Amino acid sequence: MARSRLVDLAFGYMPAQIVFAAAELGIADALAGGPRSSAELAKETGTHAPSLHRMLRALTCFGMLEQREPDLFALTEDGARLKGGGPTSQRQLVRLFCGPPVWESWGDLIETIRTGESAWDRVVGKSPFEHMAEHPDEAATFNAAMSDHTREIAPELIEAYDFARFDVIADLGGGDGTLLAALLKAAPAQRGVLFDLDKGLAESAGVLKAAGVAERCDVVAGDFFESVPGGIDAYVLKSVIHDWDDEKSLAILRSVRKAAGPGSTLLLLESLMPVMVAPETSGPVMSDMNMLVCTGGRERTAEEFREMLAAAGFTVTGITAAPPSNYSVIEAVPSA
Repeated sequence: MARSRLVDLAFGYMPAQIVFAAAELGIADALAGGPRSSAELAKETGTHAPSLHRMLRALTCFGMLEQREPDLFALTEDGARLKGGGPTSQRQLVRLFCGPPVWESWGDLIETIRTGESAWDRVVGKSPFEHMAEHPDEAATFNAAMSDHTREIAPELIEAYDFARFDVIADLGGGDGTLLAALLKAAPAQRGVLFDLDKGLAESAGVLKAAGVAERCDVVAGDFFESVPGGIDAYVLKSVIHDWDDEKSLAILRSVRKAAGPGSTLLLLESLMPVMVAPETSGPVMSDMNMLVCTGGRERTAEEFREMLAAAGFTVTGITAAPPSNYSVIEAVPSA
């Protein structure tokens, strides 16, 4: 009898931790030059060769590696995504979502369901952003993971929505500038403003320079709970509002409304929670669960976004899906 879907779900933590171990140990980077044996890889990664061989076999079963000979392994296309850097890398995303703080927080899910309180705050002892501020290495992993994810979906967003129609676009909470760099590269006449906390902007100079857009982008440090730059044609908030509860989300949106001119447009790049869920809508549903566990935020339906934006002084003028990603561009303008 075939194994049930329930058993596959129950064992789901095993592949996650194996892939995490591969990301932490740099297995894909060590295989970048071509097929190698477990002994060669163990020497380079400082691991126990027989145990590593067993893990390499598991990675082969997951499609990350190809076993050429009994003890000779090579990267597959999917496995190459575990390499550091590069336009298709997802190594930092794996390190973030399978790393100790997130992993341990998910382990306390039952208490979160009982209480409605974020597991991260309870397990770690402070909010994610407070924790990142005190742990620069983990903050660097978080920022790099967000860049990995943004790099993957940016082409889909640009294909779906005409960002180029705005002369000046500000990415609020834009981190290292990966998204803004992609937008500016797609619109050579456009100028940008990258806005985030000092620590969030730490890697931005290199990213903007590498993209060839540094001369067209102002980098501004600040806190969007307090104020954001004025005189902007389009304000972009990607994956920001879902991090926060309704009260804090409204504070961010009202800060933008205060700075927005009559001709400004607000663009929220978020996953929309469907009213009725199904297996094919697992993306936003699982993201919503992660927000419940880790930040106290949530994914929202289109109607919930309309209501929140109205309370902040905006009117939604359009919602554009950006397939195959789970994202939509929610366009809003200051209410009359």
